Amino acid sequence: MILKTHSYNLELKNTFRISHISRDVQPTLIVELSDGKFTGYGEAAATSYYGVTVEGMAKDIKSVAPIVDENLHLTPEEMWEILKPHFKNKSFSQCSLDIAMHDFHGKRMGMPLYKLWGLELKDLPLSNYTIGIDSISKMLQKMKEFPWPIYKIKLGTDEDVEIVSELRKHSKAVFRVDANGAWTARQAIDYSVLMKDLGVEFLEQPLKATDTAGMAEVYEHSVLPVIADESCITEADVAKCAGLYHGVNIKLTKCGGLTPARRMIAEATSLGMKVMVGCMTESTVGLSAIGHLLPLLDYVDMDGGMLIKNDIADGVKVYDEKIHFPDRNGTGAELYSKIKN
Repeated sequence: MILKTHSYNLELKNTFRISHISRDVQPTLIVELSDGKFTGYGEAAATSYYGVTVEGMAKDIKSVAPIVDENLHLTPEEMWEILKPHFKNKSFSQCSLDIAMHDFHGKRMGMPLYKLWGLELKDLPLSNYTIGIDSISKMLQKMKEFPWPIYKIKLGTDEDVEIVSELRKHSKAVFRVDANGAWTARQAIDYSVLMKDLGVEFLEQPLKATDTAGMAEVYEHSVLPVIADESCITEADVAKCAGLYHGVNIKLTKCGGLTPARRMIAEATSLGMKVMVGCMTESTVGLSAIGHLLPLLDYVDMDGGMLIKNDIADGVKVYDEKIHFPDRNGTGAELYSKIKN
């Protein structure tokens, strides 16, 4: 078995700002898992907000290499359970390896993941395109530079309603807004009325994840659906979100990969909640993994490839208002450097 890690700096087309962080470059880790015949690729983007670095993740992956080598014959789900005790509180690292294992296993079985899971590529949700916080004029410029039918608008400023109102004057697209926990309950309830009139589809994470009392109030009085993001990190959080949110946004890196994400999707669906899967501005390696979950989702945020200048891989791509799948097994992701070689 060969287990390698590669680090990349993904350059963003525009400064990406949300209520608690701003960045121009997204560091990311690629995991390469091979038995000499089949090679699988996984990814997890680093983030200072969660204290995750590419160096730390690479060290985590190296530490479990002997265990992976001994159990490479197992399914990704079996491997995930074996590695779980070794990745305690290191979900980003486990995610990168879990995606690589899924890609490897799909190639080994001679099938793309969605077929391996018994799914069909029909009635797929289209990804939104994210407009980060900026001046109203620059947010409008970003929208005009990238015409798209669905926008996620990042909020958390003193002029949130003005931002949405002004953007609405220039677009008939579906709007979704994400405050990343920057609002109070009163603001969320009041804004929901104003933003419904502005054609907003839902509010994502309006309050801090710790404000459950406030969310109960918002859930009862908001005229728009509310979707959990920071409030839904791990599998245990799904049930906690029922009765506080109308849906959940699952991030592969935060929960530990495709294995727990599929269980979270099933649980949320059984509880009557809408399901979204979001990205962390990964390259096409990570986005391709998300792509195979699409038949199970109501909404998706997999615009990372559209936000970066220097994508490092081919695979599941979003363009021309469609999601395009390559004719490959596993996740379908291949590093450009490997294709050229």
